[in-house]
Amino acid sequence: MLDVKLTPYVFVSPFFLLFLVVGMFPLGYTAWVSVHDWGLLSGQGAFSGLDNYRRVLEDRYFWNALRNTISIFVLSSVPQVLIALALAGLLDTQLRARTLWRMSVLLPFVVAPAAVALIFGNVFGDRYGLANELVQWIGLDPIRWHVDTLASHVAIASMVNWRWTGYNALILLAAMQAVPRDVYESAALDGAGRVRQFVSITVPMIRPTVIFVIITSTIGGLQIFAEPRLFDTQGLGGADRQYQTLTMYLWELGWRVRDLGMASAVAWLLFLIIIVFALLNLLLSRRAGAMKGHAKKGVRR
Repeated sequence: MLDVKLTPYVFVSPFFLLFLVVGMFPLGYTAWVSVHDWGLLSGQGAFSGLDNYRRVLEDRYFWNALRNTISIFVLSSVPQVLIALALAGLLDTQLRARTLWRMSVLLPFVVAPAAVALIFGNVFGDRYGLANELVQWIGLDPIRWHVDTLASHVAIASMVNWRWTGYNALILLAAMQAVPRDVYESAALDGAGRVRQFVSITVPMIRPTVIFVIITSTIGGLQIFAEPRLFDTQGLGGADRQYQTLTMYLWELGWRVRDLGMASAVAWLLFLIIIVFALLNLLLSRRAGAMKGHAKKGVRR
């Protein structure tokens, strides 16, 4: 009896022990650093309480970085999930060379972020970029991708979408493969087309996976660092910090200003922001599913 009860916990314990060492301990240690005057070179100083958090919240660069992070997150995560859902639906059909197509959508994820930033940095070049060549070809003025706030956010979001859409599409495709095929056959006999089947059958039946993708995209989108960092030669998010994200602001505090106390406070604030956004996405997704279920019941009645 004791062996039967303890064996499952023994099998799962390595993950939780590893998570305790590389996950919970750094999180707790960061909280400890955030309530001290802690310099990169001087080390631990006096206990400061919430003073580091007050200094961060009073810094206009923090609010600028927060606005930029949310803007880039919306421009990347929302199209990313929608395109991944549509792409997974296409890959779930009877395509020729399906394995080849399914493997090819993962290729952008394999490419190193530095290479992605180098390629897209040239595509969105202010003077000789391919994007501006196309813009001028249709008769519009060139766009200052590295100067204008919205344009820079669109360029960075394009890098994120190109790299992560295929990865999310494969996760959604795996969930679609588990949907019973006879459900589609019954819907086809009732006269439902492919689009109707996708909206009314596929999406509701893979809703837990869609919620998982939304939450992971939220976590990754709010922690974006590599793309905006490599998009700027100075490393500050533009000459006027027009695309500096919270992680870039954290990096600046820790490794340029050398104030690890404030940097740790930013890390904890970012952690709380991610939790709020993840819970908000979860509640909205569940509410949308519940409203759709009630609407279907009303139609049946």
